[in-house]
Amino acid sequence: MNPTQELEAEHNAILAALRILNALVQQMLAETAVPPDDVAELLGFLKEFADKCHHGKEEGALFPALLKADDNLREPVLIMLAEHAEGRRLVRAMEAAFVPPVRREEFVSAAKDYIRLLQAHIEKENRFLFQTTNRLLTGPELEAIADEFEAFEKKVIGHERHEQLHRLLETLKAKYGQPTLTCF
Repeated sequence: MNPTQELEAEHNAILAALRILNALVQQMLAETAVPPDDVAELLGFLKEFADKCHHGKEEGALFPALLKADDNLREPVLIMLAEHAEGRRLVRAMEAAFVPPVRREEFVSAAKDYIRLLQAHIEKENRFLFQTTNRLLTGPELEAIADEFEAFEKKVIGHERHEQLHRLLETLKAKYGQPTLTCF
């Protein structure tokens, strides 16, 4: 699979997780009880799948290949890296706000910011960065990135864990559905 296609497929999973996060936020805003295990599992998914695995592949293989191909991409890559860092900060803020006693307002604020950030981030990557990648890099270069992705995933989370994370996401989707993402 082309590495940008793989990343776009992962974006779809991340967007599904954002929809679940949005549903949890809506429950909190309605002052409905939110199962702590669901929040913990979703935040774990975002940390492990979205950041460690997905962003890890971008940071370790894709971005360096793009910069090697065209140094003019330094600014867009730096923006993507800054957004990755901001996403990590927001996930930590959600985790901290959800430790009893739960601070709903802080959690909701961080979650809304995270949803906005990731939606815009994914849009930039899908519409600009991945198209640029496919235009600039040759077949062998893309194959090398795909090989790096596979090795990275095997080393960092393992194939079985990747599948477990997808099953967790499917379980949460079954519970919360896939509502439209609210633009906050």
